Amino acid sequence: MRRDPVEPLSDRERDVLRLLRSALTGPQVARELGMSVHTLRSHTKSIYAKLDVHGRREAVARADELDLT
Repeated sequence: MRRDPVEPLSDRERDVLRLLRSALTGPQVARELGMSVHTLRSHTKSIYAKLDVHGRREAVARADELDLT
């Protein structure tokens, strides 16, 4: 069984995670949230680390397991 995130997701990370569920590309997600692609990548890396996952689909599935959305 996987553990809960060591650190809770920030509000901005939750915004990113919400849009990771969509079919939007990374640059489209960044544009939607009014941030640079670099900032989006930073948030995404942080989300993946906190959820102990390695990709977008895995992050969404893990968030569902933890009832984060």
